[in-house]
Amino acid sequence: MSARTTSSLRSTPASTKLNWSALAGVFVRGQDNLFTQIGFVVLVGLACKNAILIVEFARDRQLQGVSVFDAALEASQSRLRPIVMTTMCFIHMLPPYYASGAGAEMRRSVGTAMLWGAFGVTLFGLFLTPVFFYVIRGIAARRKTAPPRVSATLQPVSRP
Repeated sequence: MSARTTSSLRSTPASTKLNWSALAGVFVRGQDNLFTQIGFVVLVGLACKNAILIVEFARDRQLQGVSVFDAALEASQSRLRPIVMTTMCFIHMLPPYYASGAGAEMRRSVGTAMLWGAFGVTLFGLFLTPVFFYVIRGIAARRKTAPPRVSATLQPVSRP
């Protein structure tokens, strides 16, 4: 793999918990090209959708008076089925993953990135999204209850 394409893979948004498994699959199979990058964009959408499902449900439960921890736990348990069902829709990437013949390199690249990445996004997302929700909500709650900072007041400057 060239240095240019490897650096472009490293610059993809890893903050969405997605590409560690997809990157592993791409590097194991040695397929790094434009179609792999397109597969990563699809995975960003999948990761965001999974996170929205969990966070929205947890936020609603928290607004109903449930603790942050219980809301995150209940959200990850109740949204497990829709998230796994969406991930299982990526099973259609098996034929491109094992493609042969004309145009097989393109299909194998997309299939590798999306198949490995879909399962990685699901596994990381199911465990890390509730943790991030809990931590961020805890930080936000501490900020609300913290005493306001006293700032120096600015005095107008008189000019001669």
